[in-house]
Amino acid sequence: MDDVAEVLDAVFAIECRSLPVDHAYALSTAIQAALPWFAEEPQAGLHTVHGAASGAGWQRPEGEDAQLQLSRRTKLVLRLPEHRMADAAALSGRTLDVAGSEMRVGRLSARPLMRIASLFSRSVIFEGAADEVAFVTAANEALRALGVEAATLLCGREVTLSTPQGNYRTHSLMLTVATPAQSLLLQRQGLGEARKLGCGVFIPHKDVGDLRGAAHAREEWD
Repeated sequence: MDDVAEVLDAVFAIECRSLPVDHAYALSTAIQAALPWFAEEPQAGLHTVHGAASGAGWQRPEGEDAQLQLSRRTKLVLRLPEHRMADAAALSGRTLDVAGSEMRVGRLSARPLMRIASLFSRSVIFEGAADEVAFVTAANEALRALGVEAATLLCGREVTLSTPQGNYRTHSLMLTVATPAQSLLLQRQGLGEARKLGCGVFIPHKDVGDLRGAAHAREEWD
């Protein structure tokens, strides 16, 4: 039975001028220091922070020391089970040190998951997937194991995610699913490894496969 409120996105207003492009580990570490339960919560995930879309003429900075310049509209978002929302409110009013950048965390609001056919994850990791062919094979196997049928599956370019324990090879992944229940399941459970580093966490993608259009994104499709 679908329960769209079972897992939510906790959306925080933030004040932060810039972050390193590769900030997933530093941000996850700062969140776990403020919310010790975050690391052990199975359904908890992190949305990494991103600036303006490259399609608007902005090019994502590249290079080891590249910085994202953030706007006042930028948010910090955690994917959490509903029963953790009150605990997550402890972040409000805190100032996080994210790789030397100050992030002042403001008001929390809850955002329900959307019943939408097209989903996108910026970074997905499958251990042992050495190339794009192996990655797509692993993605299809993981989706089948989850009970999700993907009508479309598009693998994006490889990006490296750095941690003190080593580097991870990640790919973006866009897909369309068959039913609202499958959409919610994939958003709740994620795909692949390193959910606490923002990997395998899916968000709505309105450019491919949205069967009803953005105006009806919260409605069930046929």
